[in-house]
Amino acid sequence: MDLQLQNKNILITGGSKGIGKAIATEFLSEGANVAITARGLAALEKTKEELGGKISIFQADLTNADERIKLIHDFIEQFGTIDVLINNAGGSNGSKATETEMDLFYQAMELNYFSAVHLSKLAVEYMKQQSSGSIIHITSIYGRESGGKVTYNNAKSALISFTKSLADEVITYGIRVNSIAPGSILHETGNWQKRLEADPEGIKEFVKKEIPAGRFGSTKEIANVVAFLASEKASWIVGASINVDGGQSKMNF
Repeated sequence: MDLQLQNKNILITGGSKGIGKAIATEFLSEGANVAITARGLAALEKTKEELGGKISIFQADLTNADERIKLIHDFIEQFGTIDVLINNAGGSNGSKATETEMDLFYQAMELNYFSAVHLSKLAVEYMKQQSSGSIIHITSIYGRESGGKVTYNNAKSALISFTKSLADEVITYGIRVNSIAPGSILHETGNWQKRLEADPEGIKEFVKKEIPAGRFGSTKEIANVVAFLASEKASWIVGASINVDGGQSKMNF
């Protein structure tokens, strides 16, 4: 399917590995102009090399508001416009709610939630000028139901709620905002890979019990949905949170 994404200007946060890297690869295959951002310059340069030098890279610590402002400024300076923003940067910390220091709650919200809110607000101002744009947040099924670490769940739940609020506000300007809630995704730099190596039998039992599809998802399967949502083929999808999880979520709506 031709998603008509040729020459669209795409910014992907957390784009140097895992899901973000797969999203970048997918957009490249569609002929888009792709830029990725992450905290580590070495990882960004490695990903650029692996993708044939066809992407732009921006080093930024997205927990820092000034660096978020600079990122959008630098992106616009290079590309002129922004057509698609993928808020993929994130991470988990802490343990049980009663055992997790407040600093970790604040850190989790800054990385997983406030960075996406701020970048979205900045991008919207440029998207309004062209009366078009797509913003996609990568959340989690555990932002919609219990499971995983509490700091991460809280932040992803807030981001899903923000998705709907912003979507309803900016669709009148031709800007669509949606979120994707992945289930358990296996990739070489992710937590599931580490758990699989540490306890192969335990993880095998987890997959059998918790994922009806009988396997982990792949980063490519997330990237496929992201590219579709970013395209005009998804023009009537606004404010949605879409599970991409092989049936893992316990929700029935």
